[in-house]
Amino acid sequence: METTKSADGTVIAYERTGDGPPLVVAVGAFCDRRTFVPPPGLTSRFTVYTYDRRGRGDSGDTQPYAVEREVEDLAAVASAASGASGVFAYGHSSGGALVLRAAAAGVPLAAVASYEAPFAVPGTREVPADPAGKIRELVAAGRRDDAVRYWMTTVVAAPPQVLQMMEGSPAWPALAALTHTLPYDIALTGDQGVPAALAAIAVPALVLGGGTSPDWFHRAVRSTADVIPGATLVMVEGYDHNVPAEVLAPVLTEFFLG
Repeated sequence: METTKSADGTVIAYERTGDGPPLVVAVGAFCDRRTFVPPPGLTSRFTVYTYDRRGRGDSGDTQPYAVEREVEDLAAVASAASGASGVFAYGHSSGGALVLRAAAAGVPLAAVASYEAPFAVPGTREVPADPAGKIRELVAAGRRDDAVRYWMTTVVAAPPQVLQMMEGSPAWPALAALTHTLPYDIALTGDQGVPAALAAIAVPALVLGGGTSPDWFHRAVRSTADVIPGATLVMVEGYDHNVPAEVLAPVLTEFFLG
């Protein structure tokens, strides 16, 4: 593990593996730097940097939270990883939203890729009122298990059988431990559709979606690609939101290096 400091002094922990131009990976909800395991298809072509987003793992959590602070965190990792050929960035889910927001904010990235940033396009799905406030309330009351259930059932509307499998898995305590960061994921994706600010992205951008994901995800990724000038839209057939890294490796390699 290595560390860097964000603009506000927050310590951000990261790991690097592989050989080649730097590729920074930003993960989504309920994930930390160990969640994304870089496959050989990436480590043979890139030096992959996985990091703990603010409030997770070994990174700090300076308050108050703001999307701008998370953008600065990613910028700090990119700076630590910078090479002569520039830094690539890939993000999954809310991590995808973070990568796109960073590119739009002018963080010096050579190119970016985002898999199913869950922007809530109006009219495509129900969005609960103030989900971040509800989660903070549950966490403050020590009801982290209920916060996980609320996220899965109300915020992302997962099928009941998915929640049942999760509750019985060894991973459940780790999910509960990260519930205080769920409002950060919500802040990155919001409930007002694709941010118009993404139109400021001036580097090559790849917007990815899963062919078997729900229709609202399809509409979200299409709308995201429409906002970003010159964006490339690719649907990964046969996979949903939980696409394996091994499947994405050749897609990312072709986009970043091809």
